[in-house]
Amino acid sequence: MTKDVIALTPKMPDLNTLLAGLYAGGPDLGVNTTADGAVVQLCAPDGRPLVSVEAPILVQVPGEATRLLGCAAPDGPVWWTEARASTAVAEAGRLAGSFAGRLATVLGGTVWPPEAASTDVVPLTTDVSAVPVPATAAPAVDVLTTSTAVVIQDRPLVPLTSWLTDALRTATTADRALQIVTPSTTRLTLPTRTALHGLPNRWVVQHPEHGYYDGLSGAVLHWKNGTFTPVGDENGTAQPAEAFKAVEDSGERQLLLALRTRHPADADLVLGRALETAFQHLTDAPPAGWSTAELPWSTRELTDLARARAPQPTWLTAVGHPDRPALATMRILRTPAGVEEDITLALGYGEDESPPLDAIEPLAAALSGEHGLATLLTSLRTARRDLTVPPHLEAPPIPVALTLGQDEIRSIGRSRAEHPPLGPTPTRLGQTAEPALHYPLGDGNDSQSWITFQHLTQHLKRV
Repeated sequence: MTKDVIALTPKMPDLNTLLAGLYAGGPDLGVNTTADGAVVQLCAPDGRPLVSVEAPILVQVPGEATRLLGCAAPDGPVWWTEARASTAVAEAGRLAGSFAGRLATVLGGTVWPPEAASTDVVPLTTDVSAVPVPATAAPAVDVLTTSTAVVIQDRPLVPLTSWLTDALRTATTADRALQIVTPSTTRLTLPTRTALHGLPNRWVVQHPEHGYYDGLSGAVLHWKNGTFTPVGDENGTAQPAEAFKAVEDSGERQLLLALRTRHPADADLVLGRALETAFQHLTDAPPAGWSTAELPWSTRELTDLARARAPQPTWLTAVGHPDRPALATMRILRTPAGVEEDITLALGYGEDESPPLDAIEPLAAALSGEHGLATLLTSLRTARRDLTVPPHLEAPPIPVALTLGQDEIRSIGRSRAEHPPLGPTPTRLGQTAEPALHYPLGDGNDSQSWITFQHLTQHLKRV
């Protein structure tokens, strides 16, 4: 198991400050580097890592530190230096706290969690020769088996940090599952939830009364053959945990957009404009930042990154401003048809706030007319305004509208697309000769919209 400690400082930790922090264990401990120098490790005399420190990241987007930590944090630009301490050695957690406390003291910053901070020298008193060497040297992985990489996170909110991204990439490359184990008080950010999508990856919740269960499906779990798997009844069917049952509706809502665009692959293509347009229509502002480094929004820099990675796909996130919770993920993929953007956008609303459903049709018109819209599915769900994912059942989204771009209409056939026998009657968007079609499905409050949506999609798919 590991313990995370984060130093948040207004200035970037320079080499001397980092060395002062690494001296938290006194002169007997050593220093090592991994990941091409991106991770510095404070090591015991036998070389085993005690604390792994990632290169500082500048968080420039207002409110991002607060969102990622799930509690109040400095609002302005801040340098985020994260340390992970192995609890296989008793002193390692205190070493991480002393490292972060020294950085915060020298640079005038703060430490998360606050109770971890100190500036004490923490001598190594544990006989490390008696402590088994962990099966993994990866800083983010706590338990490694032939089938599974397990990451234990004891924090209120688990964001998709570079630690977890590296762990997921390493596990996938080795054909292993990634399983994140947390207390029942922990929530996930939407990008973390998206990254865990698809078995055998899991969010494993440890409840003090109900044991282990899957935080996304609710299935009761147990550790078997080196991985967390569902506990089956006499018929082999997985059973839901009591702790996973739905909680009372707080009145909070999430507006969800699943958007796909397609563009010719030419040298002048600028990506990210469809996402920027969606943010403008729904929040009156472009995204505040993007990527894992919390960069200020820039379609040009986003395009340059995707072009440099091509033909490999690029996956990234974008965030809104603090006054309106908004979070998007985007996958950019080069295909024989051109360049595709697969975007999901979630926006949060409180009990006294109304989601802007009247803005969806104008947005669909702008996307189809200017940004290569293929499909847009809009839905509404009962869920947290802050867009985090709790470890209990949440109601599924209810469809509000479906929009099909010109290319999709052409492949279906305009006559068929315009005349679904069971409704709804679509609205034509854009050019009269080749319009996009916008199908209203409801206001997001009636589950019967699912039946309407199913009838529509069955009609559109029928050959």
